[in-house]
Amino acid sequence: MSDWARGLYSALMTLGQPLLRRKLARRGQQEPGYLEAVAERFGHYSQPAETASELVWVHAVSLGETRTAAMLLKALRAQYPALRLLITHGTATGREEGRALLQSIGRPGDVQVWQPWDSPAAVRRFFSHFKPRLGLLMETEIWPNLVAESTSRGMPLVLVNGRLSAKSLKQAQGLGPLSLPAYGALSAVYAQTELDADRFRQLGAPVAGVFGNLKFDATPDAAQLATGQAWRQALAQPVLMFASSREGEEDDFLKKIMAVAQEQRAQVAIDSVAIRRLGRFKALIVPRHPQRFDEVAALVAQHGLRVSRRSQWQGSPADSMEAMNADVWLGDSLGEMALYYGLSDAALLGGSFAPLGGQNLIEAAACGCPVVMGPHTFNFTEAAEMAEAEGAALRVAGMAEAVQAGLGLAGDSAALAKAVAAGLAFAARNRGATAKTVQALRNYL
Repeated sequence: MSDWARGLYSALMTLGQPLLRRKLARRGQQEPGYLEAVAERFGHYSQPAETASELVWVHAVSLGETRTAAMLLKALRAQYPALRLLITHGTATGREEGRALLQSIGRPGDVQVWQPWDSPAAVRRFFSHFKPRLGLLMETEIWPNLVAESTSRGMPLVLVNGRLSAKSLKQAQGLGPLSLPAYGALSAVYAQTELDADRFRQLGAPVAGVFGNLKFDATPDAAQLATGQAWRQALAQPVLMFASSREGEEDDFLKKIMAVAQEQRAQVAIDSVAIRRLGRFKALIVPRHPQRFDEVAALVAQHGLRVSRRSQWQGSPADSMEAMNADVWLGDSLGEMALYYGLSDAALLGGSFAPLGGQNLIEAAACGCPVVMGPHTFNFTEAAEMAEAEGAALRVAGMAEAVQAGLGLAGDSAALAKAVAAGLAFAARNRGATAKTVQALRNYL
């Protein structure tokens, strides 16, 4: 690695530590999880130091990566029961999900801590304290000092389920003196797609396999899915879901569903009901980030619409007068996406209607919920293109077309059944990445 580039980077990361502390304090006001064990981020731990190199370190920065890592770790545990795990995260939702994962598959000796801030001192303390024998980075997380310290200690470091968008490639190339040595020092990269693999190779990364996306191997919670489907059957209205919505997108969505509701009112000449009220369909918004639940509820109210929150339901929304009178349902719970997809006739893909790259559409397909996506899906380019080609997803130019397409599917039983079947087939056909990854990791385990 270029000495001057990493030296400058390291100085900035060291000087930036007070800024990180202030940022964590601010985030902690909304998400108290960020205030937990802050010292860990700087390499100071309450756990006893390891005396031998036994731990396999898995870094899953956030909620999505942690859920993806869960499938791999369950498979590794099944094959290597004595494996000891060290799991790190960067976000509060990731840490909470990791805690739940260890409650499910954990063994005595497993450890969970925050990802160390990428300053030389914090990284050295992290490695000296835990002495991991292998590192597995989930999807995208490449930190120059973490990679350099791994290399200096002779610890293999593998990027698993790797993905790299065209935007990220360009950014990495722009930071060539810093990023190219980091990518080149990885022990192996297991890429999701050939397109990802080609981009990694352009950065000098050692691509050792193209195994597909681990997310295809996730099995939706059967009980949740069945409950959601039963709730949908009990409703007299279709449900249009905005899945993993992002800031700025919900306002556009609310404006468009109100416009559609106005058109429907005009068509059936129901003049006695306020024109802004929805009646012939239910809108369900599930924000991507849980800290925004209250913000989105307030936004709905600002539009003059009534909101009902999932956290206030005692059972089916059909059994709640408050829920049935509401115009918009807010999915303000974690870990219930299968229930929401089961409840919905179609789902709009969050992050794809603003230039944010789109969220994961695989879970929706596996639940048999047709997806309508906007023009911005560069985070999941190949999966989005495959889903569109196979009829598991529709692509539209913008939010107005998305709302019309989603409601159109809900009102056309033949088209809806065809899209559901296509989604299930798409999800089933692309499974198998977990087994391939476990097989490849035998070289290190």
